[in-house]
Amino acid sequence: MKKFIETLKNIYKIEDLRIRIGITLFFLLIYRLGSFVALPGIDPSQLGQLQKQTSEGLLGLLDMFSGGAFSHASIFALGIMPYISASIVVQLMAIGVPYFQKLQKEGESGQRKVNQITRWLTVIILLFQAPAYLANLTYQLPAEAFAVNGWLFKITSTIILTAGSMFVMWLGERITDKGIGNGISLIIMIGIIARLPFAVFAEFVSRIEQAGGGMVMFLLEFVLLYVVFMASILLVQGTRKVPVQYAKRIIGNKQYGGVRQYIPLKLNAANVMPIIFAQAIMFVPITIAGFANSDSMTGFISAMSNQTGFWYNFTLFVLVIIFTYFYTAITVNPVQMADDMKKNGGFIPGIKPGKKTVEFLDTVMSRITLPGSIFLALITILPAFAMIVGITTQFAYFFGGTSLLILVGVVLDTLQQIESHLLMRHYDGLTKSGRIKGRTGGGAAIY
Repeated sequence: MKKFIETLKNIYKIEDLRIRIGITLFFLLIYRLGSFVALPGIDPSQLGQLQKQTSEGLLGLLDMFSGGAFSHASIFALGIMPYISASIVVQLMAIGVPYFQKLQKEGESGQRKVNQITRWLTVIILLFQAPAYLANLTYQLPAEAFAVNGWLFKITSTIILTAGSMFVMWLGERITDKGIGNGISLIIMIGIIARLPFAVFAEFVSRIEQAGGGMVMFLLEFVLLYVVFMASILLVQGTRKVPVQYAKRIIGNKQYGGVRQYIPLKLNAANVMPIIFAQAIMFVPITIAGFANSDSMTGFISAMSNQTGFWYNFTLFVLVIIFTYFYTAITVNPVQMADDMKKNGGFIPGIKPGKKTVEFLDTVMSRITLPGSIFLALITILPAFAMIVGITTQFAYFFGGTSLLILVGVVLDTLQQIESHLLMRHYDGLTKSGRIKGRTGGGAAIY
């Protein structure tokens, strides 16, 4: 406790860090307050059916990402996911479209153009998603819930929902620029944290009154949650050690000060980004269905909306593996690693410098990414198994999956940012020994 209090005092002494944390908290407060501002023309007291619909299934997960704004028919109801979807499309286009490849090579000016294209694509996606969301409101809510209806309500609400999501995106960018960084990540995380108390209370009531098992089962679930939490920390942090069969070959034989130098290859270089990408893809069936009642869904859309179903989890599992390889490919550059080794006088024993080294690093990275991607995919679908064994849907989301991994990753990144400021001013870090490991090594933030 004394160490914690001393750290808080040190944080307060650093004016720049103090201001950045204050700005971050202020913008996050604006986001949370906006999540409870209902769309004009809707009676907030009539939202019971919508909140019941979003208590489970994919809509429940979408509501978690928006911090409850989705179920409150808020001006921020669509949240930040349209921006994530647009980012996925742009990054995919950067692989096969020459124009985007050219922009990537133009440095900061090219990145500004890419960001502008991403924003415009976000607006286009919102213009499709907003009417679908309003169609669901019309279906779920009674007529008396609407003070006005018809085309005027739909047009104005579409504009408001689009502007709301773009404002959330702007808040995230301001947190990144003026706050402690990782703005979009922090916005998603704060939405997840906001749902945790309700999820814990719902599970407690369920074990006491409905599902059975009482406090013993409730405490056992927390023990399991702790195990999954620790596994998620290891997965998000990754490792700089590689499988034994490669260890003797991928380390350079040059030593500095008696310390052997390792090539920084990680089992999980992509971190949580594959899960976010995969989950964004899995939200597509809801948009296609117009957020219709699950009873009206048939065939493909029904299968892709059933969180405990085989095809939903199998598809999510495969998508996570695919996106892990994809994101690793765009964040880990074997050519640059080989060039850096050559410049620093290092080499891999038995491997010629240059093209052979690049091929070897690429092969090793591909092989060690496989177990990391499978482990990531398994944690992603753990909530489905939790639901199957009787854990309430809201609490099951925290047994792995997107929510827990994002929560762990963003917290570690934020603590690492704060620790960097402390160490730069010659203060002690946040831990007594060692340093906090964030998601360094690629994809440290969502955006």
